[in-house]
Amino acid sequence: MVHARIGLYALMLATAGIPLYIHLPRFASVNLGIGLGTVGAILLLIRLIDLIQDPLIGWIIDRWPKAQSMFAMASAVGLAIGFPLLFTRTAEGIVNLELVVILILLFSAYSLGMILLYGRAATFAKTQNRSDMMTLAAFREMGMLAGVIIAAIGPSIFVVFGSAGGGYPAFGWFLGAIAVSAGVITRPMWQRAPILGDRFSMSDLASGGAIRLLILALINSMPVAITSTLFLFFVEDRLHLVGKSGPLLILFFLCAGISVPIWARVSSGIGGRNTLLIAMPLTIAGFVYAGFLNAGDIVGFSIICVVSGIGLGADMVVLPAMFSMSLNRAGIKASQAFGIWSFAGKLGLALSAFIVLPLLEFNGFKPGQVNTASALATLNFAYAVVPCFLKLIAFGFALMLPTEDQIS
Repeated sequence: MVHARIGLYALMLATAGIPLYIHLPRFASVNLGIGLGTVGAILLLIRLIDLIQDPLIGWIIDRWPKAQSMFAMASAVGLAIGFPLLFTRTAEGIVNLELVVILILLFSAYSLGMILLYGRAATFAKTQNRSDMMTLAAFREMGMLAGVIIAAIGPSIFVVFGSAGGGYPAFGWFLGAIAVSAGVITRPMWQRAPILGDRFSMSDLASGGAIRLLILALINSMPVAITSTLFLFFVEDRLHLVGKSGPLLILFFLCAGISVPIWARVSSGIGGRNTLLIAMPLTIAGFVYAGFLNAGDIVGFSIICVVSGIGLGADMVVLPAMFSMSLNRAGIKASQAFGIWSFAGKLGLALSAFIVLPLLEFNGFKPGQVNTASALATLNFAYAVVPCFLKLIAFGFALMLPTEDQIS
């Protein structure tokens, strides 16, 4: 039962992760009239707050372990309030400031829940061996992917049922309801006595191999962050597959979800490093292929969604599990360390948005409008070439990781 609750809590949190980067640029641009460059700057500004906030949240969670139930509920309440506030905004008032305040609330609630959930992996796993940790990670990441799928296609579903404003107002209330329900249903699992490490320091992180994994996580998060941020633009403006983004997102994340238990089993057998070295080339191949697609090529892009989705499944389940095991080896207090892990992942998302969104705006790209060949070429470069380059760097870092035999 605890695994099911972990999956549900992860589902709730996932709605405030990648889906926000999928929907926010288009929502802010079309519904609120905010430029893409401004959106990118706002996201990076919030990450600067996270630089201090996320490690502090981890310290607080470890400092008061008996309050984990209260922290879990606070995260759910923050999301339940933040989502309706965000997606019911209109282009009136001090729009930029309102957006910043609401996003700080959402991302703070997201950080609190994520650090708590990942930092308590040792508490929820049956044992601390690799197999049980991978099983726990599989349930958690399948919940994450379910949440991503639901949130990614939500607005388009509400549009089908006649919702106004591109489906976003109803979508905001829907996500708020998910947060309330998940908070209530998962409350019993937070009654478990937490398992804590004895200490935390950067030298301990280094000795357990966690710093290398942090660097890899930062670099590896950027390709999927870029493609997630630009997904709607690429599908509708570059490939002219208007109305097809919802089914394609489902295909992408469904393939990721199906692959998670497979990658978990593979990793239990051959180790995390070797699993990444198998999965990463699949994603790289998808990026390369995307750069050569013609407008209207739904079959070709569907193949990319399948291949890159399978590659994403490995990233989601293997890296967090490897990080947890490195913390266990070093006896590190997990929540503090996962505060840094959370910041690394979100920094990758924000840097990606800060780089590609102003680049598109500078080259004249306008969502949902007729764009020049130069603007579309920039979109193609940002969606396919830049992520490919970053994934190659991540692959190089993965090659330098020690195998499980070398660690033991």
